[in-house]
Amino acid sequence: MVGSILVVEQETATRSLLASNLQNSGYKVRCAGDVPQAETLVREARPDLVLLDWVLPGIPGLPFTRRLRSDQRTRGISIVLISDSGEEHDKVAALEGGADDYLTKPYSGRELLARIKAVMRRRTPQLADDIVEFDGLQVDPAAHRVTAGGTEIELWTTEFRMLHFFMTHVGRIFSRAALLDEIWGHDAFVEERTVDVHIRRLRQALVPSGHDKTIETVRGLGYRYRVNAG
Repeated sequence: MVGSILVVEQETATRSLLASNLQNSGYKVRCAGDVPQAETLVREARPDLVLLDWVLPGIPGLPFTRRLRSDQRTRGISIVLISDSGEEHDKVAALEGGADDYLTKPYSGRELLARIKAVMRRRTPQLADDIVEFDGLQVDPAAHRVTAGGTEIELWTTEFRMLHFFMTHVGRIFSRAALLDEIWGHDAFVEERTVDVHIRRLRQALVPSGHDKTIETVRGLGYRYRVNAG
């Protein structure tokens, strides 16, 4: 599934090349030349991953990494730091500062894409194309297909995304506000009660296969996906 990436790089040519390669690989890309510009873009629409150069004008990449990790709204963003330095202490500082991965220049385009895919698979599994299956219920994001016992279950787009999100975060409780952010996006103007409507539709679609009880209401907190719910 498509993910969004914010490229923060001061050199225009490098920034354009990175953006082009990432867009050709299917990612939605936005670019910034420094941290203030990057912070503005993050406020407008939270990306799934920030590709961040260590050396930037004004505020360097590492302090920006720490800022992202210290903010409740942005701490879940994946971060890949790029640096000229291959020194162990710099790698350790980057990882301890909150980066998910550290890439040393020069690097190949294939290596960069592989690192990005690996990081996003770990942090945002709902963006991966891996098939997910529990208790006979299977979601294939690449084919946009849901099946149970070999029988296809028809879902609208929002219910599909909701089910896939739940099944890639089994057992975790999500509030209505969190589900709005994750499924509709941070810039969507949707009432929280809209979540209840889509939960009800999803459950109805899962009734024939007996999987409707996997979507559990946790009173006062939100919803979660429960394996072996009966």
